[in-house]
Amino acid sequence: MKLTILGCYSATPRALTNTTSQVLEINNHMFLIDCGEGTQVQLRKHKIKFNRIKHIFISHLHGDHFFGLAGLISTFRLLTREADLHIYGPKGIKEVITLQMKLADSWTNYKLIFHELVSDKSELIYEDEEVEVYTIPLTHRVYTNGFLFKEKEGERKLDVQAAEESHIDVAYYRKLKQGFDVENEEGTIIKNESVTFSPPKPKSYAFCSDTAYNESIVPIIKGVDVLYHESTFLEKHESLAEPTKHSTAKQAANIAKMANVGALILGHYSTRYDDLNDFKLEAQTVFENVHLAEDGKFFEFD
Repeated sequence: MKLTILGCYSATPRALTNTTSQVLEINNHMFLIDCGEGTQVQLRKHKIKFNRIKHIFISHLHGDHFFGLAGLISTFRLLTREADLHIYGPKGIKEVITLQMKLADSWTNYKLIFHELVSDKSELIYEDEEVEVYTIPLTHRVYTNGFLFKEKEGERKLDVQAAEESHIDVAYYRKLKQGFDVENEEGTIIKNESVTFSPPKPKSYAFCSDTAYNESIVPIIKGVDVLYHESTFLEKHESLAEPTKHSTAKQAANIAKMANVGALILGHYSTRYDDLNDFKLEAQTVFENVHLAEDGKFFEFD
């Protein structure tokens, strides 16, 4: 599982910082999460292939999280994209994007499929044989969701030598990988676990930005390998967090601790701060395994 941070600052883009956008590579999928201004420039800068992006997840309709979307869709059109593009986001996102396409007379030459979200409960919004994606209802000034990405358990790995010694016909190898017990050439039932290895533990990633401190998300993200949680403010500016519906680094760490996550990544920093390390130090007073998002930084979790 690999996460590339394209932008991780709040409010407005600056010369050396970008607003929220990131790419998650998980189990042969490449998902774009949020699409602030400058996202397509960052995609090019970090050599991420546009044609691998087939699903885009937008948390909410504040500009620093989706103002780059119309431009990216238009660029896909200019590059003669043919593959369908699925966009998941709040109700209204279809109206915003299609109005821009209409007024610019720039309808896409590929299929643009919107999945508009309205529920205030966590729901499954994408699933295939390898991955499933759920919403994480957040508390912000407008309707907002985070997203939980979960690998499904993969096939078991065959111990070929053990299978041969157990006299199992190769025709049954596929069933063994799928977890079934099989009958060998002598008619004896061979237990699956005696001739296969367990698959790698499925990975999971939770994206939570923007949100006020909200303990109700803990059961949804319980035990995830990696949590990205907004930390717009430091504790000394906690008085600004509640009215703006944002969180502090310490509050993000409290959520990580309660949810027993593997690692916490902080991001969505207010540009008022000069030293990001203060966010890490503050969070580590509550939760130890803390990382700082930075534009262009990537994380790999095995």
